Amino acid sequence: MARMTLAIHPQLFTIHSLAPDSIVPSAIFQQDIYFIGKTSEELSVVVISTFEMDSLEQENGWRCLEVLGPLGFSMTGILSSVSGALAAEKISIFAISTFDTDYILVKKDTLAEATKALKKKNYQIIEHQSR
Repeated sequence: MARMTLAIHPQLFTIHSLAPDSIVPSAIFQQDIYFIGKTSEELSVVVISTFEMDSLEQENGWRCLEVLGPLGFSMTGILSSVSGALAAEKISIFAISTFDTDYILVKKDTLAEATKALKKKNYQIIEHQSR
């Protein structure tokens, strides 16, 4: 696999859990970055922590590593490789994939350890540049 670059987003993120029939606040769609996932059993929202919303549960203090892409669908094993490197160091993740790339969230207190583990596996780690 070619050397991959991951960019660390500067913001803190919060993962919210809501009932599957909940209405997503319309203001969320004005945020620079957010992720929404829904199944018949739950609705999950990941958003920058400064955005406040009511939820059943929330998990604060996540940092985001973005695999710089776009990544083609023919590229395999990227998320597995990143998550494997972090699992070997006992670092929990919350993974999100989009059409173009993957995002790996780690707790803020494990970011330095996560970065070190990924660098050992030949990943390049940079600070995220706003677009």
